[in-house]
Amino acid sequence: MAEAVAGNTKPPTAAGADKGKSTATTSRKSRKMIFLFLGVAAVGAGVAAWLVLRKPALPAGFAGGNGRLEATQIYVSTKYPGRIAEVLVNEGATIEPGQIVARMDTSALQAQLREAEAQIRSSQDARNAALAQVAVKQADFNYANKQDARSRELVPRGAVSQQEAEIDHAASLSAKAQLAGAQAQAVQSVSQIDAARATADRLRAEIADSVLRAPMRARVERRLGEPGEVLGAGGRVFSVNDLSDVYMYVYLPEKVTGKIPLGSEARIVLDAAPEYPIRAVVSYVSPMAQFTPKTVETAEERHNLTFRVKLQIPKERLREFEPLVKTGLPGMGYVRWDTSKDWPERLQPKATVPKNLWQPTGSSTGAN
Repeated sequence: MAEAVAGNTKPPTAAGADKGKSTATTSRKSRKMIFLFLGVAAVGAGVAAWLVLRKPALPAGFAGGNGRLEATQIYVSTKYPGRIAEVLVNEGATIEPGQIVARMDTSALQAQLREAEAQIRSSQDARNAALAQVAVKQADFNYANKQDARSRELVPRGAVSQQEAEIDHAASLSAKAQLAGAQAQAVQSVSQIDAARATADRLRAEIADSVLRAPMRARVERRLGEPGEVLGAGGRVFSVNDLSDVYMYVYLPEKVTGKIPLGSEARIVLDAAPEYPIRAVVSYVSPMAQFTPKTVETAEERHNLTFRVKLQIPKERLREFEPLVKTGLPGMGYVRWDTSKDWPERLQPKATVPKNLWQPTGSSTGAN
């Protein structure tokens, strides 16, 4: 029975094996075709995105590069050592020229000022006493001088002895010396008053300098000191950005910078408002070439050596774009080195900037 069952079992034919191999090969080819299709689709999508998102090429006569908005940084610092009493503004605040931004503790200076003022009054009293003494010594000298003159006239007549005349003369000389001493004391009292007044003026100046004021219209970048901190002379309380001196550095190849004169017209386009180019001028070109920083890309291919070019925003335009004046804000800078060429339409500055440009997304727009 076992032999009969064994006899019925047949080995797989060659045709069945070939059919299985063909199915596996077809499956592998299908997977390869799918992967190839996905790869081509990804490359196509990347090329399409690059074509859509790339910046339009600059026409001849123009050069550009990326950079970051910068402003002159100034530190509001203490002139004398002391303790901070008040800090009146926060980071991001816009401060006006002469605005009080912080105060230092002046209790010790106020006490010294009261002492100096008391010294002034004491010196004035001493001067009054010296002047009174001068008047007394002047009267004594006048009497002694007349007595001496009278005695010299009476000696020839025998009414006064020579000895008495000499005593009167000595008294006159003594009164004269005492008068000179009183006058010197009065002059010295004037010097004491002047010294006390100078001390008081110095203390008042130190007290005034203990009130820290904004040197210009600026924006507070960092608050470096807090109430209660003790600072030395020159201790920094704020770092502020001068809103009247804003610029961008771009790095351009030597074949371009050699054609750019100072004062050339330029444009700054901030990433935050690409539709509103800002008019600028070339105010500085570095006299020395340097390697292109890693964070900088020129409109053309990267160059080993470039020159740093400063694009300065005119002061009259800064107020209009002041809300966007933030150091480190990225953007593009463009320079026209061929004055016969017209600026592209996308780089033409707008006549006005809408007031609602600076409002956050989702806020009410208001009137333009």
